[in-house]
Amino acid sequence: MAISPATYNMTVQRRSDHSIQLVFKDSSNAAINLTGFTVEAQVWEDTRTTKYADFTVAYTNRASGTVDISLTDTQTATFSPNVLKYDVLLTNGSGLKEYYLEGNIFVSEGYTA
Repeated sequence: MAISPATYNMTVQRRSDHSIQLVFKDSSNAAINLTGFTVEAQVWEDTRTTKYADFTVAYTNRASGTVDISLTDTQTATFSPNVLKYDVLLTNGSGLKEYYLEGNIFVSEGYTA
């Protein structure tokens, strides 16, 4: 059964570390047990011809559906357009792939170096 991914837009400062914690829940608001799942997330420009980064995924608590995704300052330094796109893909143990989250990354210029 396909799902409609949720949308979450975020602002990222160029040349800074950035992380967010995600908690995956089903339609009844119960945590999805991520045991056996793989979580992937990437950053692309709008036309999907240039990939800017792969998020690092840390499985904080698989049983409660909690992961942290993060970008390093080195990765965000390459973010040159003002708006980029990202998504989060979950693959279950059987190989079923579904996008659970997507959105825009608004790139803000950091001035202190």
